[in-house]
Amino acid sequence: MSITAAMVKELREKSGAGMMDCKTALTESGGDMEAAVDWLRTKGLAKAAKKAGRVAAEGLVGVAAEGTKAAVIELNSETDFVARNEGFQDLVKNVAGVAVNTDGSLDAVNSATVGGKSVADAITDAIATIGENMTLRRTAMLSVSEGVVSTYVHGAVSDGLGKIGVLVALESSGDKDKLNGLGRQIAMHIAATSPLALNTDELDPAVVERERSVFSEQARESGKPENIIEKMVEGRLRKFYEEVTLVKQAFVIDPDKTVEQAVEALAKDLGTPVKLTGFVRFAIGEGIEKEEQDFAAEVAAATGQ
Repeated sequence: MSITAAMVKELREKSGAGMMDCKTALTESGGDMEAAVDWLRTKGLAKAAKKAGRVAAEGLVGVAAEGTKAAVIELNSETDFVARNEGFQDLVKNVAGVAVNTDGSLDAVNSATVGGKSVADAITDAIATIGENMTLRRTAMLSVSEGVVSTYVHGAVSDGLGKIGVLVALESSGDKDKLNGLGRQIAMHIAATSPLALNTDELDPAVVERERSVFSEQARESGKPENIIEKMVEGRLRKFYEEVTLVKQAFVIDPDKTVEQAVEALAKDLGTPVKLTGFVRFAIGEGIEKEEQDFAAEVAAATGQ
C-alpha cells in the first residue's frame, strides 16, 4: 500500500512521534493507522499511551440537577461565536433542564417538551433563527436512590454551561452537603484526568487486551525469559489501571490518596457507607474531526496565483 503524506501527518498528530518514525510504522503495518500507533508504542516512540480524538466541534455542554438525579447534554454548533450567543445558551440550559426528567437517552431528550415543542423542533427553529447548523450530539443522566449526583462545569460561560461537564453519583444516607462537597471535588478531578472507566471491571476488554499485547511486545524486546516477561506485563497493566480507572487514580485534590480512599475517608467521617456508583464526562467536540481549511491555498486558487 502506498503511504501518503496525509497518512504520515495524521499519525504524527495521533502519536506525537517523528515524521520518519511515522512513515516506517505505516509501512510496517501496511497502512493500518491503529496498528501503526501500536507499533510506535511498542518501540517506545509514541508520546501518549492512549489515542486522543481531535477536539474540533464547537458548542456547549450543559448540566442540570434535580433532587437525586442530574443530566448532561452536548449541543454542537459550527462556530464558537454561536456558542456565545445568548439564545443558544438559553437553548442548552433548557434542554439540560428537561433531560433530567427523562431516562437520559438521546431519543428521549429529543422527544421531551421545551417551550411547548419538542427539543428536536426547538433546535430546528434555532437553526432557522441563528442561521447555523446545530446538533444534539449526546445526552446522559445519572440517579441514586439515596445520596447525591454532583455536577461540575469546566470553562463555564454561564451557570451550568461550559466546555466540559461532569456528573458524579454518590450513594449514601449520610449528610448531603458533605457528600456533594466530595462529589464536586471528584467531578473536578474527572474533568482534569478523563478516566476511561470507574473501575477495572468496567474497562472495555478490547482496550485491556490491546494494552496487554503492546506491553508483551515491549517486554519481549528486553530478551528476558517468559516467566519474567509475564510479571513485567502484569506490573505494567497494574500501572495502566491506576492511570485510567477513576477509583485507582491519585486524587488531584489530595494526591496522597486514591479517589477510592477519599470516598472511604468520607464514609468513616459520616459513619455510614458511601458508594461511588458512576460518572459521566462530556467534553465539547470530543472525537469530532473538524475540516481544516487552507485559506492561503483557497485565495491562491481563487486568484489564479
